[in-house]
Amino acid sequence: MTTPESQSPPPQPSVPESKDRVYRSPAGLAGGVLLLALIAWLGIDAVVGGEGSTPWKALAAMLFLVPLVVAYTVRPAVFANEERLRVRNPFRVVTLPWDRVDSLRSGYSNEVFDEAGTKYQLWAIPVSLRARKKAARREDRRLAGDTRARGGRTGGGRGAGAAEVPDGPVRAESDRMMDELRELLESRELRAGAKGEKADAAPGEVVVRWAYEVVVPAVAGAVLLAVLLGLG
Repeated sequence: MTTPESQSPPPQPSVPESKDRVYRSPAGLAGGVLLLALIAWLGIDAVVGGEGSTPWKALAAMLFLVPLVVAYTVRPAVFANEERLRVRNPFRVVTLPWDRVDSLRSGYSNEVFDEAGTKYQLWAIPVSLRARKKAARREDRRLAGDTRARGGRTGGGRGAGAAEVPDGPVRAESDRMMDELRELLESRELRAGAKGEKADAAPGEVVVRWAYEVVVPAVAGAVLLAVLLGLG
């Protein structure tokens, strides 16, 4: 007599993770690529055509400069989804579940504060006062055009230039990014309030990790360059 084999339970469907929104500085990326190209051009030229210790000094300088340029221009990014906010700064990566975020603030820099009051700067979303002034001027023109459009409709026709009026408020790019992050934070708070408790979809503490992949080669390059310069 044989015993029937135990049937394994059917696999449970996994809950898909929400896709990250990625925020970066296009100007920072462009500047970083140009600087890396310049360093590569000068460094390779010194390695190939240099004499004596020049090639070694050029290699040490490249080992020191390339990680720093990458850290401050290409590396910074902010990743946000419905569960957490991940801030990748030049030398650190900070992961903050939304239920640990206290506020997002904008001044001369964009910052996130956790519940303990610790501040983390958002390097990937730099503040441009020039862009803010430009956006403010465009917003003034939008409001003026909207007023003219309403006057044209009241008079039985459509005012001149009314078709060029933007649909919504004009904001600087960095301010628009911060508005989207605040909307994510507020939506988490609303869902938590509806449940009458803290949102439990993103448990955990704030995690800070140092970017040793940037720090180690930069320090090694600085030490090697100092030794070579000391030796002449």
